[in-house]
Amino acid sequence: MRCKGADAGPLPARYVHTNIVARDWRALAAFYEVVFGCRPVPPQREYRGGRLEAVTGIPGAHLEGMHLRLPGVGDAGSTLEIFSYDEAEDCVTAAANRLGFAHIAFEVPDVPAALERVRAAGGGALGEVVTLESADGRRVTLCYATDPEGNVVELQSWEPAVL
Repeated sequence: MRCKGADAGPLPARYVHTNIVARDWRALAAFYEVVFGCRPVPPQREYRGGRLEAVTGIPGAHLEGMHLRLPGVGDAGSTLEIFSYDEAEDCVTAAANRLGFAHIAFEVPDVPAALERVRAAGGGALGEVVTLESADGRRVTLCYATDPEGNVVELQSWEPAVL
């Protein structure tokens, strides 16, 4: 069986991170550091407000957490992102704040175009496409989508750093 949208070829994409929504992000991060040798990637993150609500589709969303560099990927390699939301969903339906493995993320050149490709291939959208400032001052355009099975996929595009 051919995937819908296969005629257009694959998107130019790069694997970025895997996210876990945890009941206690500090305890879970410590587990991954001690057991697997993951290394913290500062700064610690804390997000809230209208843009977080827009990208997640969650009114009043507030999250805290950090990224951990995965072992064996080098200083610029992919990370494991561990966050805790003030309000977490205990369910199996697609939600940006569900416990467990929450989403995989891919960097793409054009987030709205990539979202349309996801939809054309049988996926969907959870929230809106938004641009926000990251913890280190850079701007990122992103959205949360779902694959055809309902797993959450983040699409993101980073603006170059201003020197």
